[in-house]
Amino acid sequence: MFAGPFGKTQFVLKENPAMRIVLIRHGQPQIALSPRTGHAGFTDYIDDYEEAGLAPSSLPPEELRDLVRELKHVFSSDRPRSRQSAEKLAPHAVLTVDPLFAEAPLPSPRLPFLRMEVPKWAVVSRILWHAGFHADIESPLQARARAAKAADILIARARELGASALIAHGYFNWMIGRQLRKRGFARTGIHQARYWNTVVYEDKNDRDKS
Repeated sequence: MFAGPFGKTQFVLKENPAMRIVLIRHGQPQIALSPRTGHAGFTDYIDDYEEAGLAPSSLPPEELRDLVRELKHVFSSDRPRSRQSAEKLAPHAVLTVDPLFAEAPLPSPRLPFLRMEVPKWAVVSRILWHAGFHADIESPLQARARAAKAADILIARARELGASALIAHGYFNWMIGRQLRKRGFARTGIHQARYWNTVVYEDKNDRDKS
């Protein structure tokens, strides 16, 4: 049984589980999390965050280790925080690193004279990204297409091995999850902006057979 580290959700590991896909957010990166800055500083922060590795103190919960213990293969994005989280969580598994699984980008809106903590900038940026402010970066439409490709890869590996796991990023994991729900997968857990957040998707058709 997996008692979710960020809530009361429990994942019960059955003897004959349905085909499942596990989406995991990376651990805490080695960077200040809530500095106060203006728009130019937020641009620099995004670059620094993308380059930051996993904080040594950010360890995966033991329950999460148990959830992936029997997996022979996991995926991660090519961002250091994602790759290093996968290596820390599942050192026994073969790791495939793919930039396809990178986070959906955040724009840096030019809002002069405004200073906020970085998490607030991230919320504003994400809203503006969906509203059409995405010059020179991937658009929401392009990110949805990428999430669909990511779902294809995860489903194919789950069909081959019975399960697949991705250690990647909070918002893009949510986007992949939407694709999985459209394809008939049932969700256990909730996507949250918390490190090591874990959501499990099971093929409802496969589950009904078991």
